[in-house]
Amino acid sequence: MSRARAEILARIREALADRPTVPEVPWTYGQAVGTGSLDTVERFVERVADYRARVDRVGHDRSGAAIAAALKAVGAERVVADAAVRVTWPDSARWVADDMLTADDLDDVDGVVTTATVAIANTGTIILDHGPGQGRRALSLVPDVHVCVVEAGQIVDDVPKAVAQLIDSGMHTRPLTWISGPSATSDIELDRVEGVHGPRTLHVIVVG
Repeated sequence: MSRARAEILARIREALADRPTVPEVPWTYGQAVGTGSLDTVERFVERVADYRARVDRVGHDRSGAAIAAALKAVGAERVVADAAVRVTWPDSARWVADDMLTADDLDDVDGVVTTATVAIANTGTIILDHGPGQGRRALSLVPDVHVCVVEAGQIVDDVPKAVAQLIDSGMHTRPLTWISGPSATSDIELDRVEGVHGPRTLHVIVVG
Protein backbone atom coordinates (compact mmCIF):
# COMPACT_ATOMS: atom_id res chain seq x y z
CA MET A 1 0.00 0.00 0.00
CA SER A 2 1.31 3.46 -0.89
CA ARG A 3 2.14 5.94 1.85
CA ALA A 4 -0.51 8.38 0.63
CA ARG A 5 -3.22 5.73 0.62
CA ALA A 6 -2.26 4.53 4.10
CA GLU A 7 -2.44 8.10 5.39
CA ILE A 8 -5.90 8.66 3.85
CA LEU A 9 -7.26 5.44 5.33
CA ALA A 10 -5.79 6.28 8.72
CA ARG A 11 -7.56 9.64 8.68
CA ILE A 12 -10.84 7.96 7.75
CA ARG A 13 -10.49 5.48 10.63
CA GLU A 14 -9.71 8.33 13.00
CA ALA A 15 -12.76 10.28 11.85
CA LEU A 16 -14.99 7.25 12.33
CA ALA A 17 -13.57 6.25 15.69
CA ASP A 18 -16.49 7.67 17.69
CA ARG A 19 -19.12 5.98 15.53
CA PRO A 20 -21.08 3.07 17.04
CA THR A 21 -20.13 -0.40 15.90
CA VAL A 22 -22.29 -1.62 13.05
CA PRO A 23 -23.92 -4.91 14.05
CA GLU A 24 -23.33 -7.87 11.79
CA VAL A 25 -26.40 -8.89 9.86
CA PRO A 26 -26.58 -12.68 9.49
CA TRP A 27 -27.25 -13.79 5.94
CA THR A 28 -26.74 -17.01 4.08
CA TYR A 29 -26.92 -16.70 0.31
CA GLY A 30 -29.45 -19.04 -1.20
CA GLN A 31 -31.64 -19.37 1.88
CA ALA A 32 -35.39 -19.47 1.34
CA VAL A 33 -36.90 -16.00 1.09
CA GLY A 34 -40.58 -16.70 0.57
CA THR A 35 -43.30 -14.38 -0.70
CA GLY A 36 -44.96 -13.33 2.54
CA SER A 37 -48.72 -13.60 2.70
CA LEU A 38 -49.04 -14.09 -1.06
CA ASP A 39 -48.36 -17.29 -2.95
CA THR A 40 -45.72 -17.24 -5.67
CA VAL A 41 -48.14 -16.58 -8.53
CA GLU A 42 -49.91 -13.75 -6.70
CA ARG A 43 -46.58 -12.13 -5.81
CA PHE A 44 -45.39 -12.44 -9.42
CA VAL A 45 -48.56 -10.83 -10.77
CA GLU A 46 -48.21 -8.00 -8.25
CA ARG A 47 -44.56 -7.34 -9.11
CA VAL A 48 -45.12 -7.48 -12.88
CA ALA A 49 -47.89 -4.89 -12.54
CA ASP A 50 -45.55 -2.70 -10.47
CA TYR A 51 -43.29 -2.48 -13.53
CA ARG A 52 -46.16 -0.98 -15.57
CA ALA A 53 -46.51 -4.19 -17.53
CA ARG A 54 -49.92 -5.65 -18.27
CA VAL A 55 -50.66 -9.01 -16.70
CA ASP A 56 -53.53 -11.49 -16.88
CA ARG A 57 -54.02 -14.89 -15.28
CA VAL A 58 -56.07 -17.43 -17.22
CA GLY A 59 -56.73 -21.15 -17.37
CA HIS A 60 -55.06 -23.35 -19.96
CA ASP A 61 -58.21 -23.44 -22.06
CA ARG A 62 -58.18 -19.64 -22.32
CA SER A 63 -54.52 -19.07 -23.17
CA GLY A 64 -55.07 -18.72 -26.92
CA ALA A 65 -57.95 -16.29 -26.46
CA ALA A 66 -55.89 -14.28 -23.95
CA ILE A 67 -53.05 -13.93 -26.46
CA ALA A 68 -55.46 -12.78 -29.16
CA ALA A 69 -57.07 -10.26 -26.78
CA ALA A 70 -53.70 -8.89 -25.65
CA LEU A 71 -52.61 -8.34 -29.25
CA LYS A 72 -55.93 -6.81 -30.26
CA ALA A 73 -55.78 -4.36 -27.34
CA VAL A 74 -52.63 -2.76 -28.77
CA GLY A 75 -53.57 -3.11 -32.43
CA ALA A 76 -50.90 -5.71 -33.15
CA GLU A 77 -51.83 -7.55 -36.36
CA ARG A 78 -48.59 -8.91 -37.84
CA VAL A 79 -46.94 -10.85 -35.05
CA VAL A 80 -43.70 -12.79 -35.15
CA ALA A 81 -43.16 -16.05 -33.23
CA ASP A 82 -41.20 -19.24 -33.58
CA ALA A 83 -42.72 -22.50 -34.82
CA ALA A 84 -43.57 -23.82 -31.33
CA VAL A 85 -45.78 -20.82 -30.55
CA ARG A 86 -47.44 -20.81 -33.97
CA VAL A 87 -48.29 -24.52 -33.69
CA THR A 88 -49.60 -24.22 -30.11
CA TRP A 89 -51.81 -21.17 -30.77
CA PRO A 90 -52.42 -21.18 -34.54
CA ASP A 91 -55.51 -18.96 -34.46
CA SER A 92 -54.34 -16.33 -31.98
CA ALA A 93 -52.65 -13.99 -34.44
CA ARG A 94 -51.71 -13.27 -38.01
CA TRP A 95 -48.38 -14.98 -37.58
CA VAL A 96 -45.11 -14.04 -39.23
CA ALA A 97 -42.52 -16.82 -39.30
CA ASP A 98 -39.05 -15.90 -38.16
CA ASP A 99 -37.00 -16.92 -41.18
CA MET A 100 -33.96 -15.09 -39.80
CA LEU A 101 -35.69 -11.76 -40.24
CA THR A 102 -33.40 -8.73 -40.20
CA ALA A 103 -33.62 -6.05 -37.53
CA ASP A 104 -35.51 -3.85 -40.01
CA ASP A 105 -37.94 -6.70 -40.73
CA LEU A 106 -38.54 -7.20 -37.01
CA ASP A 107 -39.07 -3.48 -36.56
CA ASP A 108 -41.84 -3.66 -39.16
CA VAL A 109 -43.89 -6.30 -37.34
CA ASP A 110 -46.38 -5.22 -34.68
CA GLY A 111 -45.30 -7.54 -31.90
CA VAL A 112 -43.87 -10.85 -30.73
CA VAL A 113 -45.25 -13.73 -28.68
CA THR A 114 -42.96 -15.98 -26.65
CA THR A 115 -43.09 -18.43 -23.82
CA ALA A 116 -40.57 -18.38 -20.93
CA THR A 117 -38.15 -20.65 -19.09
CA VAL A 118 -38.59 -19.50 -15.49
CA ALA A 119 -40.07 -16.48 -13.70
CA ILE A 120 -39.25 -14.89 -10.34
CA ALA A 121 -42.07 -13.85 -8.04
CA ASN A 122 -40.28 -11.35 -5.79
CA THR A 123 -38.70 -9.41 -8.65
CA GLY A 124 -41.36 -9.83 -11.33
CA THR A 125 -38.64 -11.06 -13.67
CA ILE A 126 -39.06 -13.37 -16.66
CA ILE A 127 -36.11 -15.38 -17.96
CA LEU A 128 -35.87 -16.58 -21.57
CA ASP A 129 -33.30 -19.16 -22.65
CA HIS A 130 -34.41 -18.85 -26.30
CA GLY A 131 -35.28 -22.50 -26.68
CA PRO A 132 -38.51 -23.69 -28.39
CA GLY A 133 -41.32 -21.20 -27.86
CA GLN A 134 -38.98 -18.28 -27.22
CA GLY A 135 -37.18 -17.78 -30.50
CA ARG A 136 -33.81 -16.09 -30.90
CA ARG A 137 -32.88 -13.14 -28.73
CA ALA A 138 -33.65 -10.45 -31.31
CA LEU A 139 -37.34 -11.41 -31.29
CA SER A 140 -37.80 -10.26 -27.70
CA LEU A 141 -35.76 -7.08 -28.15
CA VAL A 142 -36.77 -5.41 -31.43
CA PRO A 143 -40.60 -5.51 -31.81
CA ASP A 144 -42.41 -2.81 -29.83
CA VAL A 145 -44.90 -5.22 -28.20
CA HIS A 146 -43.99 -8.43 -26.37
CA VAL A 147 -46.65 -10.86 -25.18
CA CYS A 148 -45.08 -13.49 -22.93
CA VAL A 149 -46.86 -16.64 -21.79
CA VAL A 150 -45.69 -17.92 -18.40
CA GLU A 151 -46.86 -21.20 -16.90
CA ALA A 152 -47.77 -20.86 -13.21
CA GLY A 153 -45.52 -23.83 -12.46
CA GLN A 154 -42.52 -21.95 -13.88
CA ILE A 155 -42.69 -19.27 -11.19
CA VAL A 156 -40.27 -19.54 -8.25
CA ASP A 157 -40.02 -17.23 -5.26
CA ASP A 158 -36.61 -15.59 -5.65
CA VAL A 159 -33.41 -15.23 -7.68
CA PRO A 160 -31.30 -17.98 -6.00
CA LYS A 161 -33.96 -20.57 -6.72
CA ALA A 162 -34.27 -19.42 -10.34
CA VAL A 163 -30.51 -19.61 -10.82
CA ALA A 164 -30.39 -23.07 -9.22
CA GLN A 165 -33.13 -24.23 -11.57
CA LEU A 166 -31.25 -22.89 -14.59
CA ILE A 167 -28.10 -24.69 -13.46
CA ASP A 168 -29.90 -27.95 -12.73
CA SER A 169 -31.46 -27.93 -16.21
CA GLY A 170 -28.21 -26.94 -17.91
CA MET A 171 -29.80 -23.77 -19.27
CA HIS A 172 -27.27 -21.54 -17.51
CA THR A 173 -24.85 -22.17 -20.40
CA ARG A 174 -27.25 -20.62 -22.94
CA PRO A 175 -27.56 -16.92 -23.74
CA LEU A 176 -30.29 -15.74 -21.33
CA THR A 177 -32.56 -12.71 -21.46
CA TRP A 178 -33.85 -11.40 -18.12
CA ILE A 179 -36.91 -9.18 -18.47
CA SER A 180 -38.29 -7.02 -15.67
CA GLY A 181 -41.11 -4.98 -17.15
CA PRO A 182 -41.17 -3.01 -20.41
CA SER A 183 -37.91 -1.51 -21.60
CA ALA A 184 -37.32 1.76 -19.74
CA THR A 185 -34.50 4.17 -19.02
CA SER A 186 -34.10 7.60 -17.44
CA ASP A 187 -31.91 10.52 -18.37
CA ILE A 188 -29.97 12.66 -15.89
CA GLU A 189 -33.15 14.55 -15.00
CA LEU A 190 -34.93 11.24 -14.26
CA ASP A 191 -37.36 11.58 -17.16
CA ARG A 192 -38.54 8.05 -17.88
CA VAL A 193 -38.42 6.94 -21.51
CA GLU A 194 -39.83 3.57 -22.56
CA GLY A 195 -38.95 1.46 -25.57
CA VAL A 196 -35.34 2.55 -26.02
CA HIS A 197 -33.67 -0.81 -25.45
CA GLY A 198 -36.56 -3.19 -26.11
CA PRO A 199 -40.37 -3.47 -26.23
CA ARG A 200 -42.36 -0.47 -25.05
CA THR A 201 -45.26 -2.74 -24.11
CA LEU A 202 -44.96 -5.99 -22.16
CA HIS A 203 -48.07 -8.11 -21.61
CA VAL A 204 -47.60 -11.18 -19.44
CA ILE A 205 -50.16 -13.97 -19.53
CA VAL A 206 -49.90 -16.33 -16.56
CA VAL A 207 -51.45 -19.69 -17.41
CA GLY A 208 -52.70 -22.00 -14.66
